[in-house]
Amino acid sequence: MGPAKGFKRKRKAEKKVDQNAFVASLGSQLQPRDWWDDFSKRITGPLSQSKNSVKFESIFKISRKTFDYICSLVEEDMLAKTSYYYLNGEPLSVNDQVAVALRRLSSGDSLCTVGESFGMNQSTVSQLTWRFVEAMEEKGLHHLCWPSTEAEMEKIKSEFEKIRGLPNCCGAIDTTHIMMTLPTVDPENDVWLDYEKNSSMILQAIVDPEMRFRSIITGWPGSLSDAIVLESSGFFKLSEEGKRLNGKKINLSEGTELREYIVGDAGFPLLPWLLTPYRRRGISDFQAEFNKRHSATRMVAQRALARLKEMWRIIHGVMWKPDRHRLPRIILVCCILHNIIIDKEDEMQDEMPFSHHHDSSYRPQSCESADKSASTLREKLSLHLAGKSPPKSGTSVTGNGYL
Repeated sequence: MGPAKGFKRKRKAEKKVDQNAFVASLGSQLQPRDWWDDFSKRITGPLSQSKNSVKFESIFKISRKTFDYICSLVEEDMLAKTSYYYLNGEPLSVNDQVAVALRRLSSGDSLCTVGESFGMNQSTVSQLTWRFVEAMEEKGLHHLCWPSTEAEMEKIKSEFEKIRGLPNCCGAIDTTHIMMTLPTVDPENDVWLDYEKNSSMILQAIVDPEMRFRSIITGWPGSLSDAIVLESSGFFKLSEEGKRLNGKKINLSEGTELREYIVGDAGFPLLPWLLTPYRRRGISDFQAEFNKRHSATRMVAQRALARLKEMWRIIHGVMWKPDRHRLPRIILVCCILHNIIIDKEDEMQDEMPFSHHHDSSYRPQSCESADKSASTLREKLSLHLAGKSPPKSGTSVTGNGYL
């Protein structure tokens, strides 16, 4: 006896419904409506024990708005990879993968600890983190760039001047050390020993008034001085060639123009485009006043580096035998994420403590190099800020040089 009339039609309809359910299920993997609730239910590690009371923001230190934006940046690249990852039998969505990577970067916990907190093995955590880093390098780099328009630079100058009155300032530069534990039996590791006898990698950054990183260089051994790292950077070359910090000049007094510049501490050379503080004792009142203004202005760089390390704790403590080829890329992505939080005006950053101690165990460096024209310019700027007239050509206010 053949099938009852309409049975085939019913089977086809059921098949169509199943296909629609599959597509809907796949779509929910890519962009689940209540992703965090869904992901929380699948976590079997320690985070699941208090999942009902733990908010997303308290775990990841960023808002859902910022998180969604980060996912949108890397989604295409991360979906392009053919490998699949599973948690409790279900494939990890892009959101899931990004959550794991951000937890690794922000907590600074070991691969084992992060894996246990989510209920997955450390190999998966490692692969997801690196996959995310590669995607962010490709898609997020536009968040870390030098100002491209005159209007943008004028806004930066204006905000810097509001801090303590330094005119035409375009950035503040500072350096921090990313500490590492390396095998002492390998003599090649000696180059990474810095002057505090720690194995470290240097991150040098130029920051705008909102603590946004505008230019960075990293990957150099901690044994190098701040001045040498600066001179090895593309920023130094561009500035020396007049291709950077080459915007509008302002008049300080008749015949004296102040070009664009950045500020840095005494570990950097005094250059026409990089003003450092007076270092000797017994400086005049107007020079001491310049130092106060200078210190308050460059404080934004110190705070930016302190917040970077506090937020992305993978680079905060001592890293255990890191891959020195991958570490600079991880540092770069942490800087990009730092900028994204600022660009998205993430309200979570307001809850972060303000500190300027990013290298608390390191003594200040000192650089003796000083360009004569820069010394003269700094002196004239100091006098201008104090409302005094500059000395006549060929004379010195102190008679002891300008350092």
